[in-house]
Amino acid sequence: MVKQTLSIGGMTCAACAGRIEKVVRKLSGIKQANVNLASEKLFVEFDGAVLSIAAIKSAVVKIGYSASDIAKDGAQDADKAKKQKEIAILKTKLIISAVFAAPLLYIAMVPMVNWLKDLPFPTFLLPMSYPLVYALTEFLLTIPVIAAGYKFYTIGFKALIGRSPNMDSLIAVGTTSAVIYSVYNTIQIALGNFTAVEFLYFETAGVIITLILLGKFLESKSKGRTSEAIKKLMGLAPKTAIVMRDGKELEMLISQVMTGDIILVRPGEKIPVDGIVLDGNTAIDESMLTGESMPVDKKAGDSVVGGSLNTTGAIHFKAVKVGADTVLSQIIKLVEEAQGSKAPIAQMADIVSGYFVPIVCLIALGAGALWFISGAALPFSLKIFISILVIACPCALGLATPTAIMVATGKGAENGILIKSGEALETAHKIKTIVFDKTGTITQGKPAVSDIVVTNGIEERYLLKIAASGEKQSEHPLGQAIVNKADNQELFPISDFQSITGRGIKFCADGKTVLAGNKKLMDESGISLTVIGQDSDRLADEGKTPMFISIDGKIAGIIAVADLIKNSSAAAIKALHNLGIETVMITGDNKKTAAVIAKQAGIDKVLAEVLPNDKSNEIKKLQSGAKITAMVGDGINDAPALAQADIGIAIGSGTDIAMESADIVLMRGDLTDVSTAIELSKQTIRNIKQNLCWAFGYNVIGIPIAAGLLYIFGGPLLNPIFAAAAMSLSSVSVLTNALRLKKFKPKAEVL
Repeated sequence: MVKQTLSIGGMTCAACAGRIEKVVRKLSGIKQANVNLASEKLFVEFDGAVLSIAAIKSAVVKIGYSASDIAKDGAQDADKAKKQKEIAILKTKLIISAVFAAPLLYIAMVPMVNWLKDLPFPTFLLPMSYPLVYALTEFLLTIPVIAAGYKFYTIGFKALIGRSPNMDSLIAVGTTSAVIYSVYNTIQIALGNFTAVEFLYFETAGVIITLILLGKFLESKSKGRTSEAIKKLMGLAPKTAIVMRDGKELEMLISQVMTGDIILVRPGEKIPVDGIVLDGNTAIDESMLTGESMPVDKKAGDSVVGGSLNTTGAIHFKAVKVGADTVLSQIIKLVEEAQGSKAPIAQMADIVSGYFVPIVCLIALGAGALWFISGAALPFSLKIFISILVIACPCALGLATPTAIMVATGKGAENGILIKSGEALETAHKIKTIVFDKTGTITQGKPAVSDIVVTNGIEERYLLKIAASGEKQSEHPLGQAIVNKADNQELFPISDFQSITGRGIKFCADGKTVLAGNKKLMDESGISLTVIGQDSDRLADEGKTPMFISIDGKIAGIIAVADLIKNSSAAAIKALHNLGIETVMITGDNKKTAAVIAKQAGIDKVLAEVLPNDKSNEIKKLQSGAKITAMVGDGINDAPALAQADIGIAIGSGTDIAMESADIVLMRGDLTDVSTAIELSKQTIRNIKQNLCWAFGYNVIGIPIAAGLLYIFGGPLLNPIFAAAAMSLSSVSVLTNALRLKKFKPKAEVL
């Protein structure tokens, strides 16, 4: 299956997005097609053997929209320039429209409204004295406004002819009706029927178009802010790199860098691509990729990620991944796909939007006709017809969900949380149970020294130093943990080193004979453990591995090694409990060790001695109670369980497998980000519901008022001009509400 995102032009409302989706989904070979109205992009997944991207573009163009590839190199600059150009054009149209609509509204309202009659007014334009001059002046002022909003007519009538009316169709039909009726009355005035001057609606058309253009301008500016996070990510990668070739430093475009190239990065420069450090020491700021604010020390052999910032020293590194294969490119792709995806909550809005415009047209025709049949004058019925068409707004419905998802997924990426789809974002707030893998998720995933017990007058520091001196020659992971603990100490030179398989080691250091190993080694060597027997049992009960150290035939102490829980684990579990979520730990480890780790972390339930292949079955059992269950693991050996869970959450540094197998990826491996992701989901769904409530409520209330419901009971009749203002306001208010998510902060930061 091929996945690709296309840039779509010419969309004005949810009906447009729905039509494109409908047409593209009918193509043979299409698996998925989602249009994001807010970002103006079409995400498609299709069978490349059956369908080509050219055929998809052609299908979109045939129904009146443009479709183009999104440029890879300089995509940020190209997209920014395109958006700025669109905003500039809209601004120009708005200014032209406002310049002519303002005097049009003035000369239309001052003679007609009693409380405005004291305002200055040209004598030669008085409607009762010079009706034809008055009518022609209004007509001439209306023409430039219609010219500024010509796209409403070209797109609107084209969609109407294609039997898929959109918002532009409503505006086009409504304003055209007002203009045609006004032109008819202007002709009547020219023929001598001067009373027709009272039935001119040029200002209605002119002001409606101006207000809609104002709404579009504000909407366009707001839309630009919804994708700021993805623009920041795209802007991370430098445009050039310094590559070493034939002993020379050559500056070249990122697109020219190849796998295996040796790249020089100086302090203050960005890492251009992913690679492995060959020489040099530095600290690298990876905060925009992982959300982790502290720079990470790097030396020869360490990996570096494209887009991160080199802060202190110069390094040479070998390019391992370039172009679309880099972690940054994968992250951008994931966030773009997530922003183009649809949450289940959006389906209701999509269904309503699909039928919305045709139903509004029928309501407008029906209401206008009913008023006319019941005895109302034609101008009154026309005002009802126009008001209904103009106040109805499918834009707000279409923008309610995608704008919130765009802002939320971008905000997640800023905090090192990659949410791969709108569905994952929505489902996360329903989670009732979270299952954690133990090793590398709850714990650090590597052994570390947890306790040092000494006896017979030996000092802790000396015991660690002499044990580490011998273990430095050992390959055993437990021995390496001891060496790491003594990292800052100068070790003793050793001799007569001997590795005893399954037992431990024997060596000479500081003029003494040392044994370091398990209880069997001590027993076989005749070393009494009586003085530290209780400590040994206690450590074993705590799930720790005791390593006994004897010096010159006497027990000197114990160095206990364990896979310690991460510093963030207990706080993360507590945060989840505060959200009312049950926590479960699953591990292949023995029950005693698992119980100790679970107690330290505050886990509710333990599933121990579970084979890797059985983890997914355990997830199924938890799901059987209709509980939404999430699985948190490292994304590699936990892949089946992550796939089985309702939401798979991968802990890690954004490895390919983690990104592929999970729904959510926590880039910095901090468990507190699990609760952050859930909090973000809750706030996003709350925001979407507010948007949908406003969009639906606005139309449910607005359309009956426009139809004259209040007028029947002695209330006011809605003027089409106010209807246009309300329509524009609805879209802007939905966008503004969605942008509030940009202020989201994890509770850990707030506290």
